[in-house]
Amino acid sequence: MDEVRTTAAVQNYLNALAVAPESAPSEQIVRALLARSVNRLHMLCGSMLHRSYPRLARPPLNLESEELLSAVVERLIRALREVHPPTVRHFFALANQHMRWELNDLARRLDKEGPHIELQESIAQAPSSGSGPANTSQTLKILAAIDGLPDEEREVLGLVRMQGMTHAEAAGVLGVSQKTVQRRLNRCLALLDESCGGIIQPDAH
Repeated sequence: MDEVRTTAAVQNYLNALAVAPESAPSEQIVRALLARSVNRLHMLCGSMLHRSYPRLARPPLNLESEELLSAVVERLIRALREVHPPTVRHFFALANQHMRWELNDLARRLDKEGPHIELQESIAQAPSSGSGPANTSQTLKILAAIDGLPDEEREVLGLVRMQGMTHAEAAGVLGVSQKTVQRRLNRCLALLDESCGGIIQPDAH
């Protein structure tokens, strides 16, 4: 029930932000919006950090979800001065984007050799025999296939298979039914299976 109330409250703030004149104190609306959605943002930060970027949570960085949340909130305050997401789904998609950017920035600082990219084993498993260039080629193929997915399917994949959310949690974030989440995930996995030659694991739900 609280998820429903949060979704409704966030949408009300987004509606207010969309119609606020330039002279109005829209910064207050933005801060109220972020304060109302902070618990859900915290959950998303923790999930993305520990499931998709676990290296950053270990020494020497020891990043905590609260630290990531603080950085993401600062990013969103700046972003929402220019971008006004029309729906709750668009708002949390924007938040997820800034989470990834923040984590990638931290990973690049930690690893000066290049960008740090981690794929969840639940999305793709490298062959048990062999490593090196073949696996790198396979990973790049999977990443390209994910980038080529329709927006809705890619969102569901990120929430369920990379951040480890349940279908109910993903449905709450996206503002859709669990059946819609399942349908989008099934279509997503079918598209990836077609693109990647059967190396994507089927949905366990």
